[in-house]
Amino acid sequence: MSLLQCLPVATALILLLQTLSLVSSTVLSRADRITRLPGQPRVGFQQYSGYVTVDEKQQRALFYYLAEAETKPISKPLVLWLNGGPGCSSLGVGAFSENGPFRPKGSVLVKNQHSWNQEANMLYLETPVGVGFSYATESSSYEGVNDKITAKDNLVFLQKWFLKFPQYLNRSLFITGESYAGHYVPQLAQLMIQYNKKHNLFNLKGIAIGNPVMEFSTDFNSRAEYFWSHGLISDPTYKMFTSYCNYSRYVSEYYRGTVSSMCTKVMSQVSIETSRFVDKYDVTLDVCIPSVLSQSKRVNPQPQQMGEAVDVCVEDETVNYLNRRDVQKALHARLVGTRKWSVCSNVLDYEVLDVEVPTINIVGRLVKAGVPVLVYSGDQDSVIPLTGSRTLVKRLADELGLRTTVPYRVWFAGQQVGGWTQVYGNILAFATVRGAAHEVPFSQPARALVLFKAFLGGRPLPEEF
Repeated sequence: MSLLQCLPVATALILLLQTLSLVSSTVLSRADRITRLPGQPRVGFQQYSGYVTVDEKQQRALFYYLAEAETKPISKPLVLWLNGGPGCSSLGVGAFSENGPFRPKGSVLVKNQHSWNQEANMLYLETPVGVGFSYATESSSYEGVNDKITAKDNLVFLQKWFLKFPQYLNRSLFITGESYAGHYVPQLAQLMIQYNKKHNLFNLKGIAIGNPVMEFSTDFNSRAEYFWSHGLISDPTYKMFTSYCNYSRYVSEYYRGTVSSMCTKVMSQVSIETSRFVDKYDVTLDVCIPSVLSQSKRVNPQPQQMGEAVDVCVEDETVNYLNRRDVQKALHARLVGTRKWSVCSNVLDYEVLDVEVPTINIVGRLVKAGVPVLVYSGDQDSVIPLTGSRTLVKRLADELGLRTTVPYRVWFAGQQVGGWTQVYGNILAFATVRGAAHEVPFSQPARALVLFKAFLGGRPLPEEF
């Protein structure tokens, strides 16, 4: 008599359904396997990409790209990466410009020597619908999209993605991202914890967010001090920028279409002094920057009269590559309702006022629930400056009664200072990345990888060579 025959009928049925599910999911994931991307160098790891339908009725589907770990993928954690905007692509920015295994160069792909899939299985999600290759069959689905809808869709995506890849179900799971992902990541993590109370599906081990928007006024108003301390604005302009019209007031008025004459005057002067020939995402960078660095366009509004549009004088190789038909075929991707893949969505109508809703309180609830949190900042970014993030993390630690467990100190990457860090209660950490821009893995890939490795291992950043 077989083991199956010895079990109670209900248990046997469950086992049978699980077996059938495993077989079915294997077929599903096999269909998403990427044989080889055009121009790709030979590698030893597997890649997958395709769609997960998050709403059958409205036919809303999210596109993903999975780069499994370079070595021993079965023993490595799963890391979800989300870019910001809201409305910018984790595939084009995260995977192909920041921490993915390849970067486009002309007609081919070159290996990223500091890819995060050296340490983890990297899952990149184009979210919400209307971003990149993610789509809805009805254009009305792109209207009125907000944080709540995005978080729910991201949760459903993960639930259904695990049906395709059940081998990842019990794997350690981390959620990472940057910029407006300071909203996406904590909100998704909160839903996962709530879902786990009944279903215990997600093995969430931590979140890491880079140069994140977590509290509108603190993050945005730290810009004035950053500009002044880096010599970008004069003393009188600094006074106007902090007394008469701070940046949060300006953005709030801008999104409501009611910019006051005072804010117009102040912002015009700020714009003149900071110059349109300085990249606000990296104040040390020369003027020509690729358009992939425009993911913060919604948290960094640039009215036409101020002449602050993102400079795209460098050819955007990612856009060219992902708009090739052979590439889209290899990725199992398709364009629905649009003729061209874009770094940041041209069809999505996101509720921009959601930026004013703080997520630092959600971060606090995650810490209380035992979820480790890392907030890191590229120290050359004036869009979401390190000073705001540092202030918020310290304030949160005080509110939670967390004592300093790693005092503020330098950390090293190789034989150079990688940045500075402080840890509270061995669960809430802040770190800067020296010389990094808004997109840390793009601008300081080696240091970003050291940071990422320490985060996954739950270890403090290295304090010596």
